[in-house]
Amino acid sequence: MALRARALYDFKSENPGEISLREHEVLSLCSEQDIEGWLEGINSRGDRGLFPASYVQVIRTPEPGPPADGGPGAPARYANVPPGGFEPLPAAPPAAFQPLLQPQASPGSFQPPGAGFPYGGGAPQPSPQQLYGGYQASLGSDDDWDDEWDDSSTVADEPGALGSGAYPDLDGSSSAGGGAASRYRLSTRSDLSLGSRGVSAPPPHQASGAKSSATVSRNLNRFSTFVKSGGEAFVLGEASGFVKDGDKLCVVLGPYGPEWQENPYPFQCTIDDPTKQTKFKGMKSYISYKLVPTHTQVPVHRRYKHFDWLYARLAEKFPVISVPHLPEKQATGRFEEDFISKRRKGLIWWMNHMASHPVLAQCDVFQHFLTCPSSTDEKAWKQGKRKAEKDEMVGANFFLTLSTPPAAALDLQEVESKIDGFKSFTKKMDDSALQLNHTANEFARKQVTGFKKEYQKVGQSFRGLSQAFELDQQAFSVGLNQAIAFTGDAYDAIGELFAEQPRQDLDPVMDLLALYQGHLANFPDIIHVQKGALTKVKESRRHVEEGKMEVQKADGIQDRCNTISFATLAEIHHFHQIRVRDFKSQMQHFLQQQIIFFQKVTQKLEEALHKYDSV
Repeated sequence: MALRARALYDFKSENPGEISLREHEVLSLCSEQDIEGWLEGINSRGDRGLFPASYVQVIRTPEPGPPADGGPGAPARYANVPPGGFEPLPAAPPAAFQPLLQPQASPGSFQPPGAGFPYGGGAPQPSPQQLYGGYQASLGSDDDWDDEWDDSSTVADEPGALGSGAYPDLDGSSSAGGGAASRYRLSTRSDLSLGSRGVSAPPPHQASGAKSSATVSRNLNRFSTFVKSGGEAFVLGEASGFVKDGDKLCVVLGPYGPEWQENPYPFQCTIDDPTKQTKFKGMKSYISYKLVPTHTQVPVHRRYKHFDWLYARLAEKFPVISVPHLPEKQATGRFEEDFISKRRKGLIWWMNHMASHPVLAQCDVFQHFLTCPSSTDEKAWKQGKRKAEKDEMVGANFFLTLSTPPAAALDLQEVESKIDGFKSFTKKMDDSALQLNHTANEFARKQVTGFKKEYQKVGQSFRGLSQAFELDQQAFSVGLNQAIAFTGDAYDAIGELFAEQPRQDLDPVMDLLALYQGHLANFPDIIHVQKGALTKVKESRRHVEEGKMEVQKADGIQDRCNTISFATLAEIHHFHQIRVRDFKSQMQHFLQQQIIFFQKVTQKLEEALHKYDSV
């Protein structure tokens, strides 16, 4: 028995290893066993590769033998039709279950198996974390998790927990879900039949004379950033959720284009007094940092693992915002003074960028991190922590919180051009930052070791000359001998100045470069989300031009793409703003420190010079 399959629908390959199918085409299967919803086979054009199992119907035909009743003259086009004709297609789910299983299809259309399901029949079904992006904090942190941080209780154990339509605030208060004026439901769902690329609903068969209804395809790669961030689900109209007034994130039109609405209550936060503390009767040690926000003036103490947890929540919640990276972890030497000092400086830079961002600075979880005294009110701290971990406004629902200017303000071609330009900019900046970091690091190493050693060699040589002159024992040569010896000491001191100088000028530059390299590493994913949305708009427009999709449905996709574009452009604008601010300030500091350094060197040389005046 030859193992074959007949294509039920057209399928266009878009990735390496796939093959395209044409409706009614007969394929040879390499195996009847599907691989996570995909089959491997050879199409009628001789191409071998993968295709969705839900797009074909497996048939079994006997090996070639004598012709059937049709005789030698039977048309070749029917040579592969099995006796008895085609097997009927599986029926669609009962109508009573349609609202639960899939978006409502257009009247008269037929949905094949798996059409309304997010991943199609027999296709791989990623977890919600894979779909909408679940950032998991590293469990290999240099600060182990303990009972202060994790326990077996759930958010339902706390007063004001989620349930019965209540939504707890950080202060423990709750508002009724049904009649609260500050909370309302937003949805992007429509009657758009949402197919998925490769693992989705193929185009439905239409009744004769009915207007065709094309679908906007899903990405085959279900692990892409566009999918995991929830961008795809939002653009395709699948997001719905309750949004509080306080959760709205506003994008406004500024003089240079879209930008985040300014924080009406700006603040800063200092990080001081890193202190080694112990628990479990000295069995566990950790470093605690004192944070003092300027808008509360109330100090709170945080460990590095608290910063790490906060970063994980923010990275999960804001897919189109560049959350600054934390200073790197270190397995050994965590309690050494140099490491603690370097980490503190990195945390200060991180906190500065957090407090400067109009969205991140006002985020509930960040404010909880800054203001809740975990050491004195452990219950409130854990309640806020659990609320953040159960935040519903993540993934596709995050985009519902965005409030943007009228869509007419955006031209998609101009947006695409700006995004492409920024992509080139970040690539060039990343390369330049890497080169500068390498050069600065190498120069600092030479100053600490090479320059110091060379200047001290010169100083030692001058002192050797002075000692030789002292053998003369002439009274009139004593002043010269002392002046030369002083010159040698001056060069020793200059060598020490070179060794200490990188801490003053080059190290801060490298700290800033490290922070921005983290930002630059974030933007490819942010750009990917916007590019994915733009691709869906182009696809919907093509369907409209072909008469396969209603204009209203395509407009809905474009409006949601505009929302993502506005947020992306606003984030790019903020990045450029803080980049100009930070590098201006840091370059001024660098040059000021260089001037001070060379003034010190000059002073040492002038002091040595004046010693010869009395000779």
